[in-house]
Amino acid sequence: MTKPTLIIDAYWRLMDELFSPSVLGELSAKYEIIWGRDRPIPADVLSAALPEAFGYIAAEPMVSETVLARAPQLKVVAEVSGHFPTTIDYAACAERGVEVLSCAPGFRQGVAEMGLAMALSLGRGLVREHEAFRTGKEAWLDDCAGRDFSLFDAPVGFVGYGSIARELHRVIAPFGAQVACYDPWVPAEGLEAAGVEPLELAALMAHAQVLFVTAAPTRDNFQMLSAELLAKLRDGAAVILISRAHLVDFDALLAEVQTGRLKAAIDVYPSEPVAPDHPMRQLSGALFSPHRAAAVEGGRQLIGDLLLRDLDRVLAGLPPDNLNRAAALDIAALAGVSDAASVEQMAADRS
Repeated sequence: MTKPTLIIDAYWRLMDELFSPSVLGELSAKYEIIWGRDRPIPADVLSAALPEAFGYIAAEPMVSETVLARAPQLKVVAEVSGHFPTTIDYAACAERGVEVLSCAPGFRQGVAEMGLAMALSLGRGLVREHEAFRTGKEAWLDDCAGRDFSLFDAPVGFVGYGSIARELHRVIAPFGAQVACYDPWVPAEGLEAAGVEPLELAALMAHAQVLFVTAAPTRDNFQMLSAELLAKLRDGAAVILISRAHLVDFDALLAEVQTGRLKAAIDVYPSEPVAPDHPMRQLSGALFSPHRAAAVEGGRQLIGDLLLRDLDRVLAGLPPDNLNRAAALDIAALAGVSDAASVEQMAADRS
């Protein structure tokens, strides 16, 4: 029996970044893999593979009506950059019954782990106390009252309750935090069933000692966390920015940190990489990470695992239920709204 053809053009991602040896072995056993190398697929190889292709996996899949016409057996298109790109004709795919998937849920473990680490570090002042110790200014047995806080029983807020927030909620569960969320895309009953109190955004800001920004960027939520809303956070609150800087008035957040009223842990920025002389580098109340919340060895291999599961489901005539489905989302709001400049930089770094 002929195996289904799977085109893998994942570059700028690397193959072992996305696929563990076991998952890649299972893919190879079930599918005829075309390309799957750590460099861009040649145009003639892609063209020759399209007529028999069951699946097309790429960092930025180029899927037009013309491509679909040349790929009559195509059932799955999956991107592995982390957002729904504008290079896909979503309406044409929907009309043809082609599932379009985004790998974003595959980042959830690494990003959730980083979010927890950031919250604990800010809450307990680890970086501040480390630097004080290095200069002989440490305060032994100091409670740091008014500065530090415990995550146990803390009021925690999520802006967005997608796959990353759900994973973060799971890993902070032992702390017994009081978890609330603002997410207009998730029905209130769904949040309540997950043990999350649904709140309007202003109320969430007033609630949170720790605010995790985990929503996907859309055309409507640019700088949604305005200076006015940031001002509603309690003194000493911690903002953990791990989805996209798109959602926050970034200058207003830095200004709050500079005054010492808020703490912030930041992994994503309006422009990446950050200029070497940017004033934020001098802020003592912030914890900075260079867009590496998911960057740990093996940390993105969940993408390959989830992708394999969804490919198998589609092959069996079932809908995918692991990666994000374009068919289940408002793609007009999501497509193309991403840290595109950062993606371009990372691609250039590996070229």
